[in-house]
Amino acid sequence: MLQTMIVGSLPRPTWLAPPHQMYVTPKLEGEVLTEAQDDAVLLALADQQEAGVDIVTDGEQRRRHYIWGFCEGIEGIDFSRLVKIATRGGRYGNQQVDAARVTGPVRRPRPILLEALRFLKRHTTKPVKVTLPGPMTTTDTLADEHYGSRRALAAELAKLLNEEASELAENGCDIIQFDEPCFNIYLDEVEEWGIRTLEEAAKGVRAKTAVHICYGYGTPVVLQWKTKNTDWSHYWRTLPLLRTSTINQISVECAASGVDPAVLALAKGKDLMVGVVDVGTEEVETPETVAARIRTALQHVSPDHLYPCTDCGMVPRSRAAARGKMKALADGAWIVRTEILQQYRRSTVVGFRPAEQEKAKP
Repeated sequence: MLQTMIVGSLPRPTWLAPPHQMYVTPKLEGEVLTEAQDDAVLLALADQQEAGVDIVTDGEQRRRHYIWGFCEGIEGIDFSRLVKIATRGGRYGNQQVDAARVTGPVRRPRPILLEALRFLKRHTTKPVKVTLPGPMTTTDTLADEHYGSRRALAAELAKLLNEEASELAENGCDIIQFDEPCFNIYLDEVEEWGIRTLEEAAKGVRAKTAVHICYGYGTPVVLQWKTKNTDWSHYWRTLPLLRTSTINQISVECAASGVDPAVLALAKGKDLMVGVVDVGTEEVETPETVAARIRTALQHVSPDHLYPCTDCGMVPRSRAAARGKMKALADGAWIVRTEILQQYRRSTVVGFRPAEQEKAKP
């Protein structure tokens, strides 16, 4: 119970890529880059294991961006001439971002993350998680010049994601997580086709499947929006839909947002990765702070279904802060886990009456 994990990403070493950037160009190329990425993964893995995190990732050290890392392996998407588009429904202002262009039918000619999974599994005995971008959020991040509708493009991307996820599961991935922050934005589309498309991406996958829904990385533009936002009701609509879906786990941001933890009860029966670590600040929480957040979540989720987690990825943070936050996450979960076990032992001793002792004698 209370198995810990991070959402996925960790800061990259400065010798690999510039710090605090979401879209990065590595400083190295060719075989030297591959060796450097291997080293960065080993450091990310060591940081998680030293902190005591139970389920590990590769820290997304090989990816330029959590969506581009998958899309760059897809045919029909052109990265040679980027265009500016508005994304996320304009939630974070009128900023335009660089987007690759969908210029033809999308196709996955070969596995994209399989070798990265194999490398990770060679270096740990812990359960491993791989993150993939969800169909809706991927669609929202691309400039479609071929399909003509978001639903049509998302449906085609779901097929490719399903191919990738199935292959990862067959090669020993324990959890496959689809990142869908857009599920907190396009609520009507989530209900109309978003859930169904996500289920298609996860269909038949022989591993636990998860969906990560948050309010964004801890970047300045996102933090500015969070400080002004007054409506945190999005989960109240999406969680009941996901409760009846085929997805096994749901990741919910609770530490930095104004989300009422009572909403977790609407996903009863699902495993819940509950954000108890704020990724929008360099300040490292104490284990006691994390433990208090876990206790609050336990008012609405049973211990065997609760996975304490970070709110989102930690790529914008310093490596020191990320290490500290992971240690606080693991230590906070240990505190609450110990409390639960002690309470269970006390109740067992108190409830074991002398008459039952007599019956138990040989």
